[in-house]
Amino acid sequence: MRALIVVPTYNEAENIKSLVEAILASTPSSIDILIVDDGSPDGTGALADVLAVRHEPRVHVLHRAKKMGLGTAYVNGFRWGLGRSEYSAFIEMDADFSHNPSYLKTMLSTLETSDVAIGSRYVPGGGTVNWGIGRKILSRGGSFYSRVILGAPIRDFTGGFNGWRRAVLDAVDLESLRSDGYSFQIELKYRAFLRGFRIKEFPIIFEDRKVGKSKMNRRIVFEALARVWGFRLNSRKFLTSPERAH
Repeated sequence: MRALIVVPTYNEAENIKSLVEAILASTPSSIDILIVDDGSPDGTGALADVLAVRHEPRVHVLHRAKKMGLGTAYVNGFRWGLGRSEYSAFIEMDADFSHNPSYLKTMLSTLETSDVAIGSRYVPGGGTVNWGIGRKILSRGGSFYSRVILGAPIRDFTGGFNGWRRAVLDAVDLESLRSDGYSFQIELKYRAFLRGFRIKEFPIIFEDRKVGKSKMNRRIVFEALARVWGFRLNSRKFLTSPERAH
């Protein structure tokens, strides 16, 4: 399977070099990386360009002029990869080592038999490290809330370590996505569920970043949860269709 790992960045100069090297060391040569940088003031984009030259042809960079949000970063990254016929799968991954590159092997093997692979904190064997009680309640509660309202048996709706077969991204109408952050993850998974794609969760331990500052906050979480009802009310046009992969 030839896959593209999409890594959005904003002020990740302290992490990106180590992350790229760890990904390359953990994956076969059929796996490429696309760094989507939102004009990072700390020079992340320039460093990414250096890495792309050093690790050609496996590392690529997509520059955006300013901070435009996580959701659009993934959509732009997916669109870049979908424009190249060689990629059969796409993986979302944070730039701060919260998603350990050691899990990529499991991610890729899961995508061999499923259409969507979710690195899940909330299935047996999964969990979080260095989180306060408030963040745990927000995250786990958000996934539970989404699961109940949307009626989809997904344990980790809000997590950002996900893999998608090409057919899924072709079917879910990426151009109509308007969500960001947590809500982007919820909406994309829900659309895949409604289309009837095979979704598989596997356990990961999510460790909070050690370097840099998190971009997630309570406002983003609550905005995401407020949008869940909108996803449910607009679900009819994303019901299972012949575009499903099996």
